[in-house]
Amino acid sequence: MDIVLSALLLGLQYAMLALGVYITFRVLNIPDLTVDGSFTLGAAVSAVLSVAGHPFLGLLAALACGALAGGVTGFLQTKAGIHPILAGILTMSGLYTVNITIMGAPNVSLIGKPRFYDFVDALLPNAGKDTPEILAVAVLCVVVTTLLILFFRTVFGLCIRATGNNEDMVRASSINTNATKITALCMANALVGLSGALLAQTNGFADINGGSGMIVVGLASVIIGEVVFGGRRSLALGLISAVVGSVVYRLIIALALESTVFSADALKLISAVIVGITLSVPAMRAAIARYRTRKGAKRHA
Repeated sequence: MDIVLSALLLGLQYAMLALGVYITFRVLNIPDLTVDGSFTLGAAVSAVLSVAGHPFLGLLAALACGALAGGVTGFLQTKAGIHPILAGILTMSGLYTVNITIMGAPNVSLIGKPRFYDFVDALLPNAGKDTPEILAVAVLCVVVTTLLILFFRTVFGLCIRATGNNEDMVRASSINTNATKITALCMANALVGLSGALLAQTNGFADINGGSGMIVVGLASVIIGEVVFGGRRSLALGLISAVVGSVVYRLIIALALESTVFSADALKLISAVIVGITLSVPAMRAAIARYRTRKGAKRHA
């Protein structure tokens, strides 16, 4: 049960990351590699402000700084004409220096410092282990997901979705696609920064290399969620599936590491294998469908 609760808490915290990746990868249809840098940026800002005694302000600042990082990537894509993948790499690389400058060292410890979860624990002193934290993050996930669903139903939200589907058509309709791209990237990386901030306050430290491989974690969560829900999905169900996928992904990782087959050093390998398998599920389904079609045709021949 402790393993399940721990995986649930981590999954809900990483759900913000999954939502951010879903916005760029599925809604905007752009591979954004800023994630690794903006995740660490959120963790760094949150840790520094928590050390200063302002953990709640740290979460809000992480949102703002993540949005700023996404805005830089959006500017490089739209105004500088740089390829989306390269623009994300450039921002991610630049953020390494920004992050270590903010922290003033390769890592920052929060031991003995006020954290967001301390206030939650004080409200529910008799709750079980991790229960107050899980409830707090679950409420946050519900609020954020609901706000995203409502936003993407607005006119501007529909413009962002249309930009991801057919940018040329949207541009021909006199809609500013640069604004839709930059806004979506700001929103996505704001959520990624918030995820990093939550993880930093949970783990009790922020590390300069803490965001390494976060794009893989986000993609795994999104793809696993899509596999779990299957079929055609509305945007609302897609966002919900990203949250569910994040929790399922952390459960898979926890169970794999709990076994004697894998060691903790194999975490990234396990993540890569999970992403590879889940990404290949649509192709495997299509191959099975073609095989059944050919087999049925032979029977009728």
